[in-house]
Amino acid sequence: MRSFLRAYPTEAKLLAVLIVICAALSVASPDFLTLVNFTSLLNNNAVNVIWAVGLLVVLIAGGIDISFAVAASVVQYLCVYAFAAIGGGNWAIGFLFAGGIGLALGLINAFLIHQFRIISIVVTISTFNAFFGLLMFFSAGRFLYNLPSWWSSRVILWEYQTANGTWAELILPVAVMAAAMLATWVLIRRTTTGRQLYAFGDNPEGARRAGIPIGLMQAIAFGWCGMMAGIGGLMQTHITKEVVPNALVGRELEVLAAVVLGGARLGGGRGSVLGCFLGVLLVAVTQNGLNLLGVSPYAFKMVVGIIILLAISTSNLDPSKWFQERKGERS
Repeated sequence: MRSFLRAYPTEAKLLAVLIVICAALSVASPDFLTLVNFTSLLNNNAVNVIWAVGLLVVLIAGGIDISFAVAASVVQYLCVYAFAAIGGGNWAIGFLFAGGIGLALGLINAFLIHQFRIISIVVTISTFNAFFGLLMFFSAGRFLYNLPSWWSSRVILWEYQTANGTWAELILPVAVMAAAMLATWVLIRRTTTGRQLYAFGDNPEGARRAGIPIGLMQAIAFGWCGMMAGIGGLMQTHITKEVVPNALVGRELEVLAAVVLGGARLGGGRGSVLGCFLGVLLVAVTQNGLNLLGVSPYAFKMVVGIIILLAISTSNLDPSKWFQERKGERS
């Protein structure tokens, strides 16, 4: 237990806060601690987790990307017309197209940042507006409902009928979320590239002197984020069964807040997939609990903001030191 606290102090704090909140909500609302509500939470937040692990890689590398949600919208629109052009497609083609288009959009960010030596937040603000403006211009704000059947038909991985007749189920985006988390974990924890990304984010100048290819690191980080944005956009359309050009705008800040809450440092060099998942889950559980308690939706962002502020303000506290102090007192 103490080794976990030393290795993952932020994740341990998040897990403790999450347990306390879940315990309180289960007492306050009988509908919270149910299988139906739990599976609904996973289904509804799978896309945010997919985007979050993509953004995590960018933050580890010392960058920031706020254009991924708009990039996901662009991918959705382009995929609709691409699938129509090839006669419908299938899931394999869908992931290939969505991931490939998203990767290309991410590489545009990486190219601009590296080639013109512009800080990433300025570039991604620019591409956010450019992507969104082009999307609204060419789409004229039209909603698209004519989707291939494989894309819009609900893919249920597991379902269970509870005693009161309601159904608990897990759908395809949850499996894709798990795969995205695993792939990101392998990238950042089990490859030389992952170690280089941490080193570059923690000390860019030292990484340059050590011979780490800076342009490649930026391409991998922003390309990975773009690919996850595209896959997340594909899954979002699968859930909603429609493509709306401005539906995803604004969710980038929610995801960014959750990733930072999960321990990713805005200065780079720190972050984990577990913390990323717990950050998204904490925000989702808080919003879900407030909804079940009948609290106005306008209070959601306020409460989430308070939680994030508390988490960031206590980010330097190390629970392992508390255990060490207690051990010293006893001895």
